[in-house]
Amino acid sequence: MSLYDFTPTDAKRQPFPLKNLAGKVVLVVNVASACGFTPQYTGLQALYDKYQARGLEIVGFPCNQFGKQEQGTEEEILTFCSTKYSVTFPIMKKIEVNGANTDPLYAFLKAAKGGGDIKWNFEKFLVGKDGKVVDRYNSRKTPAELDSIIASLL
Repeated sequence: MSLYDFTPTDAKRQPFPLKNLAGKVVLVVNVASACGFTPQYTGLQALYDKYQARGLEIVGFPCNQFGKQEQGTEEEILTFCSTKYSVTFPIMKKIEVNGANTDPLYAFLKAAKGGGDIKWNFEKFLVGKDGKVVDRYNSRKTPAELDSIIASLL
């Protein structure tokens, strides 16, 4: 099983087949609009701007499970991301990353890197060009700290 076996729904309610990202390095992040880590959108977009042409994709998954910090609708989330942080990478529909209603993609990601619940917003999974999870990073790991790791995978 790999990242490419999943087809989440994007924030515009359209299927987003991850198989279309085959051969790319992918950073998967659970995001929130009202979190102390929300300014990481700036760093994520900087990585995307720097490396997208070389094969980096970033996919954001809004989640309201941590401090209810993502209460908006998908339309509100997209507007917030684009107007406040100039985000151009794909944002998916809101999901749950822990518990009985864990999104299947997140069940896969967590199982691939030691299991255990997502601890907070902006936890990151780095996936290699083969669709396999390379590593998992907690919320405190900034996008800038991932720059050299991503560059080495590209």
